[in-house]
Amino acid sequence: MNIQSVRRWFSRASDLANEFYNAPYRSAIARAKRDEDDLFMLLVFSEMMGVPNPAAYYTLELQPLMLERFHQWHQRMGMEHSPLDHFRCC
Repeated sequence: MNIQSVRRWFSRASDLANEFYNAPYRSAIARAKRDEDDLFMLLVFSEMMGVPNPAAYYTLELQPLMLERFHQWHQRMGMEHSPLDHFRCC
């Protein structure tokens, strides 16, 4: 065995061990990330929904970037139609 094959074997073993230890937590991490993204979406669009937002000045420029995900967000939050009067996405 040369040094390259040993390194390749250790690299593969490391990848497999990493996969083995991280697999059970993938869904929990994805759920936590989705919850965090939902909270951020609420923060960005809260002023438009009538909720006072102290960071509205800073989040206003993020709204055009977040509009493409707005439809999935409001449906995931249990709202059939867009909660914004002047913005219809459905």
